[in-house]
Amino acid sequence: MTKIGLEIHGYLLTNEKLFCACKSEHGLKHSKPNTNICAICTAQPGAKPMLPNKTAVNKVIQIALILGCKINEKLVWARKHYDWPDLPKGYQNTISGAYAIPVGEKGKFLGIRITEAHLEEDPAAWNPKTGEIDYNRSGSPLIEIVTEPDFKNSEQVISWLKQLLTTLSYIKAIDKNLGIKADVNVSVSGGARIEIKNINSLKNIKTAIEYELQKQKKQLPKVQETKMFDESKAITIKMRSKEQAQDYRFISDPDLPIIKIEKSRVEKIKSALPETPSEKLKKIVKKYKIEKTSAETLTKKLEIVEFFEKIIEKANPKLAVRWVTEELLSVLNYNKKELEDVEIKPEHFIELLKLIEDKTITELKAKDILRSWKEKSLSPKQEIKKFSQISDKKEIQKLAQKVIKENSKAVEDYKSGKKQSLNFLIGQVMRASDKRADFEMARDVLVKELE
Repeated sequence: MTKIGLEIHGYLLTNEKLFCACKSEHGLKHSKPNTNICAICTAQPGAKPMLPNKTAVNKVIQIALILGCKINEKLVWARKHYDWPDLPKGYQNTISGAYAIPVGEKGKFLGIRITEAHLEEDPAAWNPKTGEIDYNRSGSPLIEIVTEPDFKNSEQVISWLKQLLTTLSYIKAIDKNLGIKADVNVSVSGGARIEIKNINSLKNIKTAIEYELQKQKKQLPKVQETKMFDESKAITIKMRSKEQAQDYRFISDPDLPIIKIEKSRVEKIKSALPETPSEKLKKIVKKYKIEKTSAETLTKKLEIVEFFEKIIEKANPKLAVRWVTEELLSVLNYNKKELEDVEIKPEHFIELLKLIEDKTITELKAKDILRSWKEKSLSPKQEIKKFSQISDKKEIQKLAQKVIKENSKAVEDYKSGKKQSLNFLIGQVMRASDKRADFEMARDVLVKELE
């Protein structure tokens, strides 16, 4: 029997670090190394921590509630000792350990039991090859989510993690630019548990699990071990024997006060939580009779599904689904932007859909209008004359005759049996009309003129 459990670390989306006022900003796309630092996060002699970041504590409570956890009323900070160059204090402040009470515990999310969710600080970034240390990351607030060993295979793990990340994006709790790290615990019947540390992508998590399972089935491990994943070779490598809780010498931290979580605080946070993606999915499939695949696309991002819910009340449902899931997302992806980065008003989008439905403008011209909304939307009705569809048969006939005259080779190809040449000629008519010609009428007129 296969057992897989996860310890998932995510960077909480806060402006400041956990115990100081330095920016919680790091990584290749952020600040230069060792610029967001102070005496506290670099552990200078005599430096004492500030009170814990309130936003970080609230976000961990949010996440724990999403995971169905019981929120504990009293949180005690502990010191987790270990000797690595990335830890200037010689210990990590955490609400975890042998005697700790986590922020949330005994939850369940999409069928997987949650052992606990707790808050802790991140160590610095140490490069063992160069010996360089970047303290920008030191003290950044982290959440750790620990699951029970309920997973049976790598596919189940990846599917669950994707749904977890989508759900957490709804409450904007995790810094999506920095992603997650995971420690993966893997065991098979009769064998010792193996922990694979700090795997930093879904692809690597899947590969590491599959490699380790294959290896354990060939030779059962007798002793618990901690391993690392070598991405270049796609294998797991032994780092050390597995530490036990006593190896970290957990003690309560005398410099940090006990955090008391009042019920009123929990209820206030709970009442502000949005519907989860699974709840949204069920609702829009049932309420708007939308296919599940389209609904899944809509519910991947909260701002998209909320935008859609505003559109669907006043627009043709089929047209709205297609234009939000295909055209809008295509434009955003092309411009490498999120919907929240662009000021597209729902009323303008509804106008655009109604102009298409009424055949006032062609879909091709509507796409041009949508592409022009790179920063913000404008009312399509204000420029309706410029974009109005050409449905006059005589006007389209003139355009068709001009195209036939200017493209003799395509005409010859069509008459010799190459029917795909007709598509080229229709394209030329659409181009000549600035995409305003009625597509079906352009096709019919061209066929008659060619014959």
